[in-house]
This record gives sequence, C-alpha cells and structure tokens, in this order.
Amino acid sequence: MRAFVIHCHPDPASFTAAVRDTVLDRLAAHGAEVRVADLYARGFQPVLSPEEWRGYLDAPANCAAVARDVDDLRWCDTLIFVYPTWWYGLPAMLKGWLDRVLVPEVAFLMPDGANRTIRPGLRHIERLGVFTTCGASRWLTWFVGAPGKRTLTRGIGILCAARRRTVFAAHYLMDSSTPESRAAHLARVAARVDRLAAGAAPTAPVPA
Repeated sequence: MRAFVIHCHPDPASFTAAVRDTVLDRLAAHGAEVRVADLYARGFQPVLSPEEWRGYLDAPANCAAVARDVDDLRWCDTLIFVYPTWWYGLPAMLKGWLDRVLVPEVAFLMPDGANRTIRPGLRHIERLGVFTTCGASRWLTWFVGAPGKRTLTRGIGILCAARRRTVFAAHYLMDSSTPESRAAHLARVAARVDRLAAGAAPTAPVPA
C-alpha cells in the first residue's frame, strides 16, 4: 500500500494536524509506505501562473513546475486529503494544488479524435480518503451542497479506479466542539483509515 497524504492547514498545532497524525499512525500500523505533502509547511504556490495556463495542455512539459507532486501522485495507490472546510469548500491552497497538479495526461486524458470527453488518468489509485472539519452543521453543509466533499469524493473519485474504496469523515460544528467530540472524531478517523487499508498488502521496506 502506497499512500500519498495531502495535508492543508496553516497552523501546525491545529486539530486538522491531529487528524493528519491519526491518519499517519494508522497507515503505519498497516505497514503502508507513505509520502506527505504539507502544503503550508512547504510554502506551496497555489496560483496557476499565466505561463502554466498557456502550457496547460503541453504534456509532459505541463508537469515541470509541479514534478514532485506529480511523481507522488503517479507513485501512490492510495490518495488521502486532510483539510478544514472553509465556506463549505476547499481552502484556496488546496484548490490551487488541484489546479496545478491534476493536469492533462496525469489526472485525466483530453478529448481526441476518438473520444469526445475527458477520460480518467488515475486508474492506479484504488483507495481515496477525505478527512475534514466544518464550522457549519451537517444539515447546513448538506443544504449548501457540500461542494468540497463532492469535488474530492466525486470529481477526483471518478478519475480513480472504477472499483475504488472511498472513506469520508467530517467533524461538524467545530466552533462548539468539545474534548469529547474531538476525541470521538479521531477515533472515527482511525476506523475509516482501517477500513480503507483493509486487505491492502504492506509495502514498507524491511530494515536491513
């Protein structure tokens, strides 16, 4: 199992960081090989530049500016996102990561003479995990349409393996959360990661 974890939060001491650590602990328990992209810690530049936009369709040159993340994306069979939900959607940093990294001939194949629509490019990804926190209630998030969740579980999900396994967990009403609710959520995250990893072969290298 090769897991690529995308972590997006500006505060290294945040509850979102605790969620990330729970994810990493459970992946380690399952013997997964893991790569982490901590977008804020890396100072990832989320803005798609005019130069990148003009070369967006020019593969493989369109990967040059984000080669590290593209390599990790191609390497993994498990993709996990850990982030806070802001205004019902993805933080700008994470949305910018999608804009710049999920380029043609990596995440999807462009229409051509034989195909009128795009085709999936991430069929090697068999597991997709999404872990978030929301200030709004579950009901209000549902009423608005949960655009962040839908972008990742559906928009990216449809580019992954047809029989992919998907897990999702959100802590709603974060502004009125309690130590008990946060602990319960971390336990829920751990259980979801266990479900995601069930049946996966460990790939961590054996020490010499």
